[in-house]
Amino acid sequence: MVYILFIALFFMVVGLIFAAIRFIKGPTAGDRVVALDTLTTIGVAGMVLLAYVFERFIYLDVSLVYGVLGFIGVIVIARYLEGAL
Repeated sequence: MVYILFIALFFMVVGLIFAAIRFIKGPTAGDRVVALDTLTTIGVAGMVLLAYVFERFIYLDVSLVYGVLGFIGVIVIARYLEGAL
């Protein structure tokens, strides 16, 4: 089971690196918003993984709130870029 956790952590770090590069170098604001959403999703997955490893399931509640706030933030930014706000 430890190997699966290390593999998951490896893929999460690789995903974070690629999303951070896209967030920094993104040619358009839309690319940056999608990269921000990806970073938020990977962060939520990381918190869930930490909840499993440390057996502290309060992290699941924190990750749920973080995911909802990240989703609302991306929607607000997308609406702003669209010109609706």
